[in-house]
Amino acid sequence: MATPIITNPSLVIQLQEQIEYPHAGVLSKVMIKDQACQYTLFCLAANTEISEHTSTRNATINVLEGRGLLTLSGKDINLNPGVFVFMPANAPHYLKAEENLAFILTLSEKAIEK
Repeated sequence: MATPIITNPSLVIQLQEQIEYPHAGVLSKVMIKDQACQYTLFCLAANTEISEHTSTRNATINVLEGRGLLTLSGKDINLNPGVFVFMPANAPHYLKAEENLAFILTLSEKAIEK
């Protein structure tokens, strides 16, 4: 699926139809992006780990299905369907999918401090 760039104010995507799990590792699909935000569907196979890293952008995770563990700035957060997490820019985080795990990751520009 090609990544749509927002030129129209509306777009509808059936997320359940987009979820597909790899045999191992991570499958990510950028659903839509514009100048300020990027919305990506992440599908992780069970037991997949994403090593600790940071991002220069603010991010949110919205869990669609599955189960995992997010360590955000040293705090463990259980990832289950319906969980929403805000991660400020530059916060160290690590993720492990305990079973197949699907979530939307939204990256947004860090607010300009005055």
